Amino acid sequence: MSKIIVTGGSGQLATCIKTVSKPSENSFVFLDKNSLDITDYNAVNAFFEKEMPGFCVNCAAYTAVDKAEAEPQKAALVNVDGARNLALACAKYSVKLIHISTDFVFDGRKKTPYNEKDDTNPLGVYGQTKLAGEKAIMENLKTYFILRTSWLYSEYGQNFLKTMLRMSNDSKELRVVNDQKGTPTYSLDLAHFIVGLIDKNEDRYGLYHYSNKGMATWFDFALTIFENLGIRCHVVPIATGEFAATAKRPKYSVLETTEVASVFDIQIPDWRESLKKCLVGMRL
Repeated sequence: MSKIIVTGGSGQLATCIKTVSKPSENSFVFLDKNSLDITDYNAVNAFFEKEMPGFCVNCAAYTAVDKAEAEPQKAALVNVDGARNLALACAKYSVKLIHISTDFVFDGRKKTPYNEKDDTNPLGVYGQTKLAGEKAIMENLKTYFILRTSWLYSEYGQNFLKTMLRMSNDSKELRVVNDQKGTPTYSLDLAHFIVGLIDKNEDRYGLYHYSNKGMATWFDFALTIFENLGIRCHVVPIATGEFAATAKRPKYSVLETTEVASVFDIQIPDWRESLKKCLVGMRL
């Protein structure tokens, strides 16, 4: 049995990992920022020395995209320094690192899905710090899996799905952006993949893209949520410029997942299929 530490342990993805993990096979330790401050290398080093984990799954991140524009140092502290500290500790104690990154490392100018070899060019502080975190890991560790994903949602935490459901209770008309294209990704699908890497003690390291299949705008996503649930809510498509936001978003950030599917021989479901499973899980 191997010990697995999961940072960002109270967040959406970590909760999904907790849901799908099998305690009899591995011992998972879920850590929030009060349990382990990843921005403090001495604390990280001491924790690794004591616990001697086999894997570290880094779900911790500064994800407030708009707020990051005014707080670049705070974003960098978690997304860059935190990632580097974990990589250094993993290298020192021979630990495999699974790190979660984002589609925001791209600028959205491409018209076809982004693959792992495409040039990065983040538009804002959040994407810039996540990309710098990727580089910090690559520079300090060989035994890593960096997983870029997009538009995560689930039954847990705060996400677009739950926001739409809450807002539809308060209003019969919602205005939703229709000129940003990406792929809604069910966190439980990603969690299953992550736990699979751990269970198989995978060593095919590298940078991979993992999202559900297909493409949607936020408008498409909202419309599909309401259609599946039979909720009568008028959804009005709007342009990004009509929505008050500080940070720029990529207009197109669909991720190509051929590499991860081929290397690990997995079937990735379409986002519409996974949304249905999530809604059933929420018992709505």
